[in-house]
Amino acid sequence: MTEREHQLDLRLVPAALVSWGVMLLGLHAGWRCAVVVAVVLACVGTVLAVPILVRRRTGADARGSRWAMIAAGLLAATLIGSGFAVAIAVRTHAVEAHPLAERAEAGGSATLSVIVDDDPKPLRSAGFGGGRQLMIRASLRAVTDRGTEIRAGGAVLVFAEGPEWAALLPGQRLTLRGRLDTPQRSDLTVAVVRATGPPSGVGPPPVIQRWAGAIRDRLATATAAALPADQAGLLPGLVVGDVSALPQEVKDEFTAAGLSHLTAVSGANISIVLGAVLLVVRGIGVGPRAGALLAGVALAAFVVVARPSPSVLRAAAMGCIALLALTTGRRKQAIPALAGSVIVLLALFPALAVDFGFALSAAATAGLVLVSPVLVERLRARGWPRWLAETWAVAVAAFVVTAPLVAAMSGTVSVVSIVANVLVAPVVAPITIVGAVTAILASVWLPAAALVVRIAGPPLWWLLEVADRAAAVPGGTVVVAGGLTGAVIVSVGVVLAGLAMRYRSSRRMLLALGIGVATIWVPTRLYSPGWPAAGWRFVACDAGQGDGLVLAAGDGRAVVVDAGPEPRAMDQCLRRLGVDEIALVIITHLHADHYGGLDGVLGDRAVGAVAIGPADLPRGGFRFVSAAASRAGAGLLRLEPGRELTVADLRMTVLGPLVPTPRDPAAADDAANDGSLVIMAETPAGRILLTGDVEESGQRALLRSGVSLRADVLKLPHHGSRTTAPEFLAAVRPRVAVVSVGADNLFGHPNPGIVAKVGALGAVTMRTDRDGDVAVVRSGSGALAVVGRSHGTIVR
Repeated sequence: MTEREHQLDLRLVPAALVSWGVMLLGLHAGWRCAVVVAVVLACVGTVLAVPILVRRRTGADARGSRWAMIAAGLLAATLIGSGFAVAIAVRTHAVEAHPLAERAEAGGSATLSVIVDDDPKPLRSAGFGGGRQLMIRASLRAVTDRGTEIRAGGAVLVFAEGPEWAALLPGQRLTLRGRLDTPQRSDLTVAVVRATGPPSGVGPPPVIQRWAGAIRDRLATATAAALPADQAGLLPGLVVGDVSALPQEVKDEFTAAGLSHLTAVSGANISIVLGAVLLVVRGIGVGPRAGALLAGVALAAFVVVARPSPSVLRAAAMGCIALLALTTGRRKQAIPALAGSVIVLLALFPALAVDFGFALSAAATAGLVLVSPVLVERLRARGWPRWLAETWAVAVAAFVVTAPLVAAMSGTVSVVSIVANVLVAPVVAPITIVGAVTAILASVWLPAAALVVRIAGPPLWWLLEVADRAAAVPGGTVVVAGGLTGAVIVSVGVVLAGLAMRYRSSRRMLLALGIGVATIWVPTRLYSPGWPAAGWRFVACDAGQGDGLVLAAGDGRAVVVDAGPEPRAMDQCLRRLGVDEIALVIITHLHADHYGGLDGVLGDRAVGAVAIGPADLPRGGFRFVSAAASRAGAGLLRLEPGRELTVADLRMTVLGPLVPTPRDPAAADDAANDGSLVIMAETPAGRILLTGDVEESGQRALLRSGVSLRADVLKLPHHGSRTTAPEFLAAVRPRVAVVSVGADNLFGHPNPGIVAKVGALGAVTMRTDRDGDVAVVRSGSGALAVVGRSHGTIVR
């Protein structure tokens, strides 16, 4: 093979990278910046075009030469990038000028007419009413505000709960009423809507979506009838990305083991399905054109069943490219196909530029095309069997190219993911194929589908077992900095490790270093030295996106203020603290991110009573809390402003709520935050102000009351959201601010502006998403000390 045949065609790569960069810049910096970039790129393209035209006219152009390839690639990049800059400028300007944007900034409510774009996605946290919270992407059609209907398009993100929302299918038209908020991501979303009731005027789904939904439902029915619950929830996720029935514990294990990509529709799904179809048609002697047609039909059917959302279309494009590279070995053709797909997908769906899933998919495909073959050759040269070399090469290549992106996205790196992916590699394809056959049979005859799906039982057991064991490895997930810093750190680490693996001496040094780190790291993961902090008086538990707070009473008992969104996290936090007896559990308000973990607090512990505020709205929250208290044999108390409570050396005063409670249950959800109990706790470690989710109107009511809000420690209201008044912070003037917040939450908490205002007051800010459980103590010298279980001690 000639050198030219070996040479990769990279001409479209600069265009893809520039287009992606331009999209990112326009989405984050705004339309004005995008216009400037468009002009600059157009000028650069003009400058580049002149010498190319001159060389062509004089006959000096050496077609296929390295210079010509580079020049052509740069010229295409500037021209295509300029066009993308103009397009994103138009789109971002339309979002900024949208009539709903101003209403969202003000935080009001509106009635919207929308079309559902994708299946409702269940979130980890419960909804405000106690049910499972759902995230729904939709396209706006009209806005009704103050009796005036405005026709307008744009993308909205809806958060809702209830069976009516869970049953929606893509393509359905509906009307909803909700509270508006600004989007936290720059992805062309016009507004975030928190629905305050069920949808109305729900139209029928399109025929094709009704057919796809029926197949998904029948697949879930067949698996549930033949497999254990965890396997039945996993199989639809592996086949069509449907994880609605997958237990949260299994999701967490897959994430920790680096296997979560298996439960999302990816290029691997497409590759397996198309590969199986091509093998069958080749085996029965069908010609290449007919085989290609059948593969195309199979791909179209799969995309419809898995939903033709941007993420699925992305996976289809990447899967076809990966299959092309694997079946033909022609990396030269795969690279321009990959770059071209990126350009086309970004043109059709600009929001993919800020989608981590898109970045991970593109990077993994590039790693499969570029890195994996090199690793296979080197391993084969060392005597590895081809099948083993290919398995390891794919896993290592995927890890190397995606680890920096994962670090930027989540601030973590799974060090067990390579081994876990190698161990499960042999069973992924059989499970996917059996699942696809089951889905086809389920659409015509459920008993046959339930019989066939049993074949997937042993492979599914192995997959779950590997995920469980890998997630249990101490130190298997390493916490790093998030964002660009984390990406750079991991990238440097990967490069250094790759260089070290090239030489025998450095490999030995790397092995010795790994053993040394493991010797220290593993014991600290099994047992956290110095925790619980000696003499702790207040702990904010790392309970996810919600509040879970513990006050020590000084006599071995504790007072728990809020219980977080789910039981397991709170139970584990209390176990780490050694809390077996709880004098009082206080639920500041009846939103599920504050009471959802109540069973984890009450279970196997002696509890004196459960207390709530003056309101019993929302009704779902009141029923949940009262039922949990009844099961635990604890009384239910009402706390009013002015009430004082004393437990040993802990004294608490109820300062709020001071805003009127709405009588209309429909308005209770919106008003519940300002109905939060606000409590001042007097402890040996100082004054601690616990604020629930009280927002600006509730905070200003406290300021008007004249009560002293000065405190040493402030639990920042509403997870540090932007609904905190600057004058409230100034009145408290804390030395320590604690933010109870979930990692990578969808609400953008805490708000950077609020965190900056707290810092300007001279306060130390600790966050549960970064610091883990946070404890407040008094040091031996009498100074206030704050201890983060993950990140040591800060003393002020």
